[in-house]
Amino acid sequence: MPMNSINTNVGAMIALQSLNAINAELFTVQRRISTGFKVGSAKDNGAIWAIAQNQRAESRSLNAVKSSLQRGQSIVDVAISGAESVSDLLTQMKEKALAASDTTLDTAARAALSEDYVALRRQIDKVAANAEFSGVSLISAGGAGNVKALANSSATSTIDVDHIDLSTTGAAISGTVADLTGTIGTAELTAIDNAMKAVNAAAGRLGTGAKALDTHLTFVGKQQDTIDAGVGRLVDADLAKESARLQALQVQQQLAIIALGIANRAPSLLLQLFQQR
Repeated sequence: MPMNSINTNVGAMIALQSLNAINAELFTVQRRISTGFKVGSAKDNGAIWAIAQNQRAESRSLNAVKSSLQRGQSIVDVAISGAESVSDLLTQMKEKALAASDTTLDTAARAALSEDYVALRRQIDKVAANAEFSGVSLISAGGAGNVKALANSSATSTIDVDHIDLSTTGAAISGTVADLTGTIGTAELTAIDNAMKAVNAAAGRLGTGAKALDTHLTFVGKQQDTIDAGVGRLVDADLAKESARLQALQVQQQLAIIALGIANRAPSLLLQLFQQR
């Protein structure tokens, strides 16, 4: 049975332990409400915190992947615009060459057509040289410049778009005549037709590459959203639940304080046993 003593107040001890436990839990709930996290540090739940940190690192790494894909998109989009411009220039060149194939033209008319043709041909080289983004051109003379956009956070996979030379020295267009001062016949016109087909095919390949970059960027965005949602499920606090818990703990805290006050008054009641009647 409980002992009545002024030296050892067991009731006060129990009430104080209960109050301390409630205050500790109340502090935890208040921290969750203020931060929005049920696992805000490693001491809350070491295993869950470590998993969440690893997933956060994965999500942030995907930001670099998205930036790489977006840069690749820009490079390819500029190259596509350049390829389309080259195709338009070849169409105009064919028009000039076809007009120059008329054997009844005088020298002045042929020279004028040739001048226009040469200017168009030079413009192709200007377009090919200047269709670049961030210092990279996919259609410039030579074979330098391509896209190798990151496809995952470990850099073990890439989305590649290869360089295609659409200058007048490249394989696609080099077969066209340099000017129209000579005889223009079926062979010369066919060469321009072939150049147009090659350029259009190149633009198609660039378009396929652009589509691949667009599709993968969409996938990476969804992947990142899924990872972020998963981290949230691990560490985010249920604020509705915590709000209800907070109110319950506040009531318990008040009751514990009352209980402690009652227990602390118990020894003084023993004095009444020694009062003279």
